[in-house]
Amino acid sequence: MLTEPATKAKESAFQRLLDGDVAVLARAISLLETGGTDSEVLTNRLRNHTGSARVVAFTGPPGAGKSTLINAYVAELRRRGHRVAVLAVDPSSPLTGGAVLGDRTRMGEHSADAGVFIRSVASRGHLGGLASSIPAILDAVDAAGWQIIVLETVGAGQSETEIAEIADVNVVLNAPGLGDDVQAIKAGILEIADILVVNKCDLPHADRTVRQLQSMLQLRKAERRNIPILSTSADRAEGICELSDAISARIEDAKKVSQEQYRRRRLKGLLCRRAEAIVRNRLSSLSEADADRILEQVSQGKLSIETATEALIATVFSAVPSPYPQQVLNPKDDDPDNWDCGF
Repeated sequence: MLTEPATKAKESAFQRLLDGDVAVLARAISLLETGGTDSEVLTNRLRNHTGSARVVAFTGPPGAGKSTLINAYVAELRRRGHRVAVLAVDPSSPLTGGAVLGDRTRMGEHSADAGVFIRSVASRGHLGGLASSIPAILDAVDAAGWQIIVLETVGAGQSETEIAEIADVNVVLNAPGLGDDVQAIKAGILEIADILVVNKCDLPHADRTVRQLQSMLQLRKAERRNIPILSTSADRAEGICELSDAISARIEDAKKVSQEQYRRRRLKGLLCRRAEAIVRNRLSSLSEADADRILEQVSQGKLSIETATEALIATVFSAVPSPYPQQVLNPKDDDPDNWDCGF
C-alpha cells in the first residue's frame, strides 16, 4: 500500500490568498465586509499585491437586466478562455439591514465552473450603488489572481456615479422606453459610460432609446462623444459578442495606465470612502446633550449651519479616540504570517 507523502508546513492564510485559494478568498471578503482591526491589517497588506486586474462595471436602473446580461457576458469570456470574478452588490434593507444577495442565482450555470468566482456583497446602507468595502474587496480578488473582475452595482439612479472612480470600463445599461428626450440628456450616470447598452432590444421602443442616447452624446465634449451604443438581448444571446469586443478594446486602453497609477487611483477612492464612513460613525456616537446644545444655538440664530457642522465634527473627533491603533497604520514588516485573521 502506498503511503501518503509528507505534507509541507501549513502556509499562511495570506500566502494561500495570493496563491489563489478560493476558500481563503471567500473568508477574506467576509472579513473585509465586517470591518475592524483585522480588516484594516489585511487591506493594508494587500496593497502591494494589486494592480493586475481590470474592473468591468455594469450599472443602470433596476430592471435593466444587469445580472442576466452579466451572465451572458461571463459565458462569452469563458468561451474565449478567460477566468473571471463577479462581485454583485445587492441593496440592504434600511429597516432590517438584511439583503437578499440573490443576483448570483441568475448566474447559477457558472457555479460549478472553477474559472468563475461569484460573490454577492451587501451594500450595508452605503449610497452610490456600491458597498463601502468594495475597494478593499477588489484588492483581495486582484491579489488572488483574478485579472478580469466584473462588478455589478445595485439598481443605480442618475446621481449614483461612484463606480467611475473604481472601474476601468463602465458599461451603463438602459432598457427600452427609459424616458423622454429630456430624461436621456440629464447629467449623471449616463455621462460616466464608456459603453452604452440598450438591453432587451427585442422589446418595443428599443430603436427610439438608441436614438435618444445618440442625441445625448452630441452634447458631450468632443473627446467623450465617440462612445459605443450597443443593442443586446441577454435572453436571446444577441449582441453579446459585440459587447465583449467593445469591453476588450476598452481594457486594452486601460492597460496603458501603469500598475502604480492604477493602485493610486483605486486607493484615492478607498480613502475617500473610509473618511466618509469614519465621520458617519463618529457622528452616530455624539451624545444627545452635545447635539442638543449645538442644535439650540442654530435654532436661536447664534450659529450658522456651516459653523454648527464644523462644531459637530470638532466635538466628535475630540471626544472619541481613533479606532485604528498605530501598529495597524504602520505594520512592522511585510511577512505574510503577520496576518492570519483567525483562519
